[in-house]
Amino acid sequence: MRILVTGGAGFIGSHYVRTLLSGGYPRYEQATVTVLDKLTYAGNLANLDPVAGNPRLRFVQGDICDASLLASLLPGHDAVLNFAAETHVDRSIDGASDFVAANVVGVQVLLQACLDAGVGRVVQVSTDEVYGSIAEGSWAEDAPLEPNSPYSAAKAGGDLMARAYARTHGLNVSITRCCNNYGPYQYPEKVIPLFVTNLLDGLTVPLYGDGGNVRDWIHVDDHCRGIQLVLERGTAAGVYHINGDAELTNLELTRAILEHCGAGWDMVTPVADRKGHDRRYSLDDRALRALGYAPRIPFADGLAATVRWYADHRPWWEPLKRPGPVGSGPVAGSGREPETAGQGGPAR
Repeated sequence: MRILVTGGAGFIGSHYVRTLLSGGYPRYEQATVTVLDKLTYAGNLANLDPVAGNPRLRFVQGDICDASLLASLLPGHDAVLNFAAETHVDRSIDGASDFVAANVVGVQVLLQACLDAGVGRVVQVSTDEVYGSIAEGSWAEDAPLEPNSPYSAAKAGGDLMARAYARTHGLNVSITRCCNNYGPYQYPEKVIPLFVTNLLDGLTVPLYGDGGNVRDWIHVDDHCRGIQLVLERGTAAGVYHINGDAELTNLELTRAILEHCGAGWDMVTPVADRKGHDRRYSLDDRALRALGYAPRIPFADGLAATVRWYADHRPWWEPLKRPGPVGSGPVAGSGREPETAGQGGPAR
């Protein structure tokens, strides 16, 4: 089995690669992995250090928008997992063009290359944000796409491309949509690592608006197990929700982080709300649970382990916060997932 992982040096993609190469997915213990990553600001080869010496890993730096590169790289691969994306909402508000290039055009170029190379299986990794906001209840997989940010609109565009290639060309591609991720190796512009690293440095943390925005949280390991299940058992054009077990307001999330870091509310600075800030996301994940999925890591345990990881790995995150004023970037509620860093390529 040969697998191409795009965006495999980013947060979620690298976790998948590390787990796969460490024997974490039964029947895939001998799979070989090609990581393709553009190595933008959030792509980090250090994320692959634990498996860097594995003979089953190959790294290629490049862009999923590069059709010539994909044409030379894809033949012989059995499956493609597309983690490559621009993912940060605040950055998309400041400028959407990179998001359209990576999340729409890049997906189309990648799907066409998979079709041309005869790749047998593709998984498009996406986000719950494509649905917009929901006041109560949860979205089913056939809910209408009503994205409200340039980031989520671009992700929705990529998802629709995946559906089109499945329906029009018969490409065996499934789509996963997940809630907010957290865990080790997450770039510190996202809310949990931003808050944790700020507090470890004795700095305040910024909280959007009234803190009432609601998100569900999942540990990256549970998310990747869900993706693996979809890779193995998902259907062409099928959409699968991957959900966690912790629906929290941003106030509740902030309180939990403060407690784990031994800090008080005097370390929180209220800031103006983000433009078009969705109030609540919620996924109905019964379809995936019917295939045997369930999250394994309780949020309290996962958060505690994540805080410890950042406390123990300053050499990993401190250089990532040096280019600009520490803590000047995102604020609570802006931490997104699914995944990853720049576009495609080596490792994120």
